[in-house]
Amino acid sequence: MSSASLLRAAPDVIAAAARRVMARCEELARVSADAASIERVYLSPEHARVNRLAAEWMRELGMRTWQDAAGNQVGRIGDPAAPALMLGSHLDTVLDAGRYDGIAGVLMALEVVRLLRVPAGDGEPGVDGWTVRLPFAIEVVAFSDEEGTRFGKALLGSSAVAGTWNDAWWDLTDADGVSLRRAFLEFGLDPARIGEAARRPDELVGYLEAHIEQGPELDRAGEPLAVVSSIASARRFQLVVEGEARHAGGTPYDMRRDALLGASEAALAVERICSAEHHIVGTVGRFEAFPGAVNVIPGEVQFSLDLRGEFDGERDRVWDALARELDEIMGRRALRWRSREVHSAPAVFCAPLLREVVAGGIRATLPPRSDAPPVIFSRAGHDGMALGAVTDVGMLFLRNPDGVSHHPDESVSAGDVAHGIRALAEAVLLRGTERI
Repeated sequence: MSSASLLRAAPDVIAAAARRVMARCEELARVSADAASIERVYLSPEHARVNRLAAEWMRELGMRTWQDAAGNQVGRIGDPAAPALMLGSHLDTVLDAGRYDGIAGVLMALEVVRLLRVPAGDGEPGVDGWTVRLPFAIEVVAFSDEEGTRFGKALLGSSAVAGTWNDAWWDLTDADGVSLRRAFLEFGLDPARIGEAARRPDELVGYLEAHIEQGPELDRAGEPLAVVSSIASARRFQLVVEGEARHAGGTPYDMRRDALLGASEAALAVERICSAEHHIVGTVGRFEAFPGAVNVIPGEVQFSLDLRGEFDGERDRVWDALARELDEIMGRRALRWRSREVHSAPAVFCAPLLREVVAGGIRATLPPRSDAPPVIFSRAGHDGMALGAVTDVGMLFLRNPDGVSHHPDESVSAGDVAHGIRALAEAVLLRGTERI
């Protein structure tokens, strides 16, 4: 693919766009349910506030805006009859979140529209007095529930857009016992109209997302940007280890059936088995012992397992190995164990054409180089996992110093954001001209 720049914008214009993204990330960080941290969950008052802000910024760019039937905020510009290239990410957060995960991608997409703004009619000037004509419209989507923080089910907003909504989700409840159905109604949405959020394949030409890398690979390599090759396949389990609760002082070791020790050994087995594998990551994130008294041997332990891999087959093979290891551990300790799978998602591979346009965008952005831009497999999940059911997906990663994410220390530099905005805009233009 040609690496020549197609974007007619001065460096100071792009630098100003990056500064605007950084300032708006700070502005959105102040929209939080917790005054001491960032917390913005699905169908909350904070969700409504950031949607209103996003809509205002979309309208500034001449976009037609609407909140769809799942609560996603959408802006569109270009030929109303044309299919759209969708850009975006999410505005919801985990608890005690950082400022940039998802948010930076939505704001960068808006700056791309500012740079490439498609006029309403022939001959009308775009930004800075020039016009870009593309064979598709551009839509920016601020997805509403990528994280799944409130109801425990991730990708609700993008699943609705992809047409893969599952009616069983209506019975999901939050920590206060509020069902998803009730939350929809209280937010002003109609559960009966959820299907209206779905898009058809012929309505889209693809989905491109810019996102901070949620790991350290780019930082370690000294690179600002990367092409994403695929998004991890994932399986999540709730596991229970059962033993016998007995008096801590009166029960000798040869009679103990300590569920906590068995579960602890299982957690160490997750680390040992997964760390020996290529591109497989296993994490025990929740761990709770019962009855939880200081003088009682734990009779039951409940814990979570998040298992991710580049390829579905490798991920499943590792789960089978873990299951055999748990059989051995629990058998040796006279314990029982069981599991319940609560989430499963196949790996989503970025479309070759969109990988090429992202690579071309990076090459046009950075100084001339003989080597290809870095290519990274995403171990974190993204809305593109859901969108892959309805259209081609491509992703651009930005360097994240030290790789910290889902944490207040999450970071990205204005300089890297500027590179990312330009690379994403170049990718859109390359997709429009298909100069490959």
